[in-house]
Amino acid sequence: MRTAFARWCLGLALLAGASVRAQSSEDAGTPPLSEVIDVVGKVPDPEPMDRASQRDPSSVVTVISVEERGGTARDTAEVLATSPGVAIQESGGYGQSKSLVVRGASSNGTLVLLDGIPLNGAGGSADLSRIPLALAREFEVLRGSAGARYGSGGLGGVVNIVTRSPGDTLSLSGEVSYGSWDTATGWLAATGPLLDSELLLLVHGGTSSGGFSYPFDTTPTLPGDAPETRRRDNNDARGAGALLRVRHRLAPGVVVDAMGEGSLEGRGLAGTVQNPVADARQSSRRGVLSLRVLGSLANRVDVSARAHFRQERLELSGGPVSQQGVQVLRAGGGEFEGRRPLGDSHVVSALASVGGEGLSTNGVATPTEERTSWLRASVMAMDDVALFSGRLHVTPSLRLERVGPYTLWSPKLGALVSLPAGLELRANVGQAHRAPSMLELYVRQGTLLPNADLRAERAVSADVALAHHTERSLVSVGAFHSLYEDLIAYEAYPPFAAKPFNFASARVSGLEVDAEARPTPYMSGSLAYTVLVSRNLRDDPRYYLKELPLRPRHTVSARVAAGPSWLTGRVELRAQSSQLRNRTGELVLPARALLHAGVSTILGRHPALTLSLDFKNVFDTFVEDFDGYPLPGRAVLASVAMSLDVSPSSPRKKADTP
Repeated sequence: MRTAFARWCLGLALLAGASVRAQSSEDAGTPPLSEVIDVVGKVPDPEPMDRASQRDPSSVVTVISVEERGGTARDTAEVLATSPGVAIQESGGYGQSKSLVVRGASSNGTLVLLDGIPLNGAGGSADLSRIPLALAREFEVLRGSAGARYGSGGLGGVVNIVTRSPGDTLSLSGEVSYGSWDTATGWLAATGPLLDSELLLLVHGGTSSGGFSYPFDTTPTLPGDAPETRRRDNNDARGAGALLRVRHRLAPGVVVDAMGEGSLEGRGLAGTVQNPVADARQSSRRGVLSLRVLGSLANRVDVSARAHFRQERLELSGGPVSQQGVQVLRAGGGEFEGRRPLGDSHVVSALASVGGEGLSTNGVATPTEERTSWLRASVMAMDDVALFSGRLHVTPSLRLERVGPYTLWSPKLGALVSLPAGLELRANVGQAHRAPSMLELYVRQGTLLPNADLRAERAVSADVALAHHTERSLVSVGAFHSLYEDLIAYEAYPPFAAKPFNFASARVSGLEVDAEARPTPYMSGSLAYTVLVSRNLRDDPRYYLKELPLRPRHTVSARVAAGPSWLTGRVELRAQSSQLRNRTGELVLPARALLHAGVSTILGRHPALTLSLDFKNVFDTFVEDFDGYPLPGRAVLASVAMSLDVSPSSPRKKADTP
């Protein structure tokens, strides 16, 4: 909540703040930078145009502040699970694969961005375990067809990870944690001035043995038999990385922002409960570079120009020979985006981008190296029309995109209505696509065969949401309906390989509830609830009208925190209903309800130390992943966080004022 009251309570919010802030109506139609001057007369830094408040002002967006999480969440997937419309698919504890499903779209139908740069891998999906929580300042979760604003891949939605910001104040902050299964994580960040610029340097790392015991029923058809105790081995993980951001002001309202991010990870691949693997390993490397210029030109034109490059290397070793190998993905390009008011009632935005991506493979099972690459280019235009003295905003937009051999059209129409008594109505209808990945089209991956005849997946969706805002509360209730066509799924292909094919369609409808409240300065709460009903429309009696696999019908995330800053307690509930593990409905993943609890205290001011003790899965509930492998049970984590401002903020230089 962006209010004076919330800012006054920031010290408490570090521990007890509600985690979700929905996009408010004043975000729409943001005036040009030349008209936004703060109370001391200096021009504020421009906001990147890929932020949801500017690029998609009418959409249903949840903004999750990492700072307000107060240290309760330990990874990115755990934070994103607090958003309505989101379901997490996980295959292990710390450092093991985690992906997300938004509004029933496949994990490769959700774009994951780092400051606007796509992080989706060669197969089209993003592994959240490879995105440390320490990098993020906040998460923007945009739900619904986002192809018109963000391009191919935004079938169910978009998650934009907004990284920590540089600052002109010399400060240090960090955190170290240790807990069950020898899980240790830590990060250290420093900000400050550097040669008339602002700097952020953050380093992070973590490790976990990942081994734990679990009960296993060797004779499931014979009830009453005592289960035997087994151990999940080869489940360890480790990783380290760094983030560097430098921001330089060229002129009032004109900023150059350079960013570099890199990481190294390694983990064991434990296999499935029926077929455990003792020696399969995965190692990965990622590097991201970005250079962006933001500012205002004459005639109140706000512009953003950016060039970026990303390289990811993934190596599989051990395990079956057919699954060993190395993949290297390189992607990059440039984009230019502009926004200009036309009169008093129109704000027109346009974007043009061009780039490319290439994939190389050189695995043990493939004696000759395969290389494939293609170009990507797109143009987008949007008009934000203000009617009835700004109480109604209508935002039509259209994106034309070329991804390799695919030409994709993504139109969208949105509306934002400001109603009396603090009510706000958002409505959207649009179309989005996902072009098949190069892996699906051209590259054999062990027992997975490619199919060069695949068509692009398509989503047509509509949603409406009604929200109520006050200084101390937010409630949003919305409904959506999506039709997914030409879905890509793998089918068995003799003798033992699988091959992707396009299937007819599926429909997904649902209800989303997002709420938060702070009734007193010492108490806060939040709730996210989703009802999702999916139906497979493939004309086959085995699958027709069955629910889609790995899409739980009900998901709940609730949190209550209470107490002053010197002693704050919190309780969290994460629950989801049962879900199918295959399309025939023969395998079912049971329902789950996990209770987490924690307590924290803040000591001192210079530096400020936060001591936390968290209990995950308090009742040691037995939980399985989508392969049927048990997930870790009860865990205890202790952490110490530190924040220190070495020097006070200094006023802007005279040259920086208008």
